[in-house]
Amino acid sequence: MKIDFRVLFITLLLFPALAPAERIKDLATIGGVRDNQLVGYGLVVGLDGTGDKTNQVQFTAQSLRSMLARLGVTVPPGTRIKPKNVAAVMVHATLPPFAKRGQTIDVTVSSIGNAKSLRGGTLLMTPLKGADGRVYAIAQGSLVVSGFGGEGRDGSKITVNIPSAGRIPNGATVERTVESPFAHERQLVLNLHDPDFTTVARMVKAINRTLGEGVASAVDGGSVRVIAPANISQKVAFMSVVENIELEPGEAPARVVVNSRTGTVVIGNNVRIMPAAVAHGNLVVTISEQTAVSQPGAFARTGRTAVVPQSQVSASQEGNRMFLIKPGVKLEDIVRAVNEVGAAPGDLVAILEALKEAGALRAELIVI
Repeated sequence: MKIDFRVLFITLLLFPALAPAERIKDLATIGGVRDNQLVGYGLVVGLDGTGDKTNQVQFTAQSLRSMLARLGVTVPPGTRIKPKNVAAVMVHATLPPFAKRGQTIDVTVSSIGNAKSLRGGTLLMTPLKGADGRVYAIAQGSLVVSGFGGEGRDGSKITVNIPSAGRIPNGATVERTVESPFAHERQLVLNLHDPDFTTVARMVKAINRTLGEGVASAVDGGSVRVIAPANISQKVAFMSVVENIELEPGEAPARVVVNSRTGTVVIGNNVRIMPAAVAHGNLVVTISEQTAVSQPGAFARTGRTAVVPQSQVSASQEGNRMFLIKPGVKLEDIVRAVNEVGAAPGDLVAILEALKEAGALRAELIVI
């Protein structure tokens, strides 16, 4: 079978470009099916003299004394514990949804004392608790620390990355599961990452077109309710079909985002500008400081040598010409017009703010 590529090329030109479709699993999450944060306090041992200075961090010595007491080791009263190879740390992890007992998760360990480095250390058994105060996992293992540092006797030092924090891959074992409404409720709610009425309407239409009328209904501008089967096996297969349904999400609102600290400006595709004339010129002020020496005359009996400062101030303004922005221009026209006056990112912020104040910028201006 031969294909006439010329006919195919002409056919593609006659049809408009299809809008990119996205899966529901990329646009929304199931209500109640979420991660849970865990945190715990523990000790890292086995450090090469880079642990906490217990004369400055008292709770490290207290924790070590309590741990030894639980293990049956009695420290005589009044004994000062000064180990340099122990560090007090905070351990945190994320418990994913549907995690079962016996599964392992990654943990992050961070020093809370004045330990210089956790490299080579081992985390002792640390219970990880949730927001309700119950233990959901137990962490223990050897740390993987990417940072390192070195210090000389004269006080000079070098540090690469962060040596006071590390990770333990699969370092915590799940001991308790978190109940999820997925197994018990028939009506499941899909929550959009970015609420949008257009996207919700199209999602309801796409689900009902695929699975039948009445399966999906809109809750509000950010949620869609679906009726799933009661049987858990059928419910899993049902949600597998739902999350892979593709639809065209609604276009984002017209926004201009400005980062005032870095000068980064992001302009959305739907930004429009009404007729406006823009003139931009930078005022450059130059101040140079010089010193001159004033000396008394050769035969003068009074006076003394003095250093006198001399300042020179000059001002100049760049002669950038005015340009006209036509009504209804798009993103590429805005960028091209601003580049005509040679505006830097910092100057672009001032131009956009002035256009917004003048009522010519048809977009939401967000400054972060």
